[in-house]
Amino acid sequence: MPRIVTPMDYWANAMQMGWVMAEAQGVIAMRVMGAVGFWSVPKTENSRMLNEKVFAFVKGSTDASLAAMTGKSPDVVAALAIKPIRQATRANHKRLTKRGLKRA
Repeated sequence: MPRIVTPMDYWANAMQMGWVMAEAQGVIAMRVMGAVGFWSVPKTENSRMLNEKVFAFVKGSTDASLAAMTGKSPDVVAALAIKPIRQATRANHKRLTKRGLKRA
């Protein structure tokens, strides 16, 4: 018997997307401040930013597609699409926050 999908399953995905959006805004702010010299960011930050986006989106879309093709419920498909993006934003936010403002 298939699992019964509840509104909380969709709510959990919405919360994860909320975290993605909030952390992404913080990461963008720190990277922009790093670009103008206010935030301490490594020289490889720009290439890292592009590479991780490609990986996260490809992984999420692949996992979600495979889940959809095997008949998983929509909440599971969405969760699999969100998961690698959420992992990337969480890791970036944590990493860049620790670096802090650039010292003069």
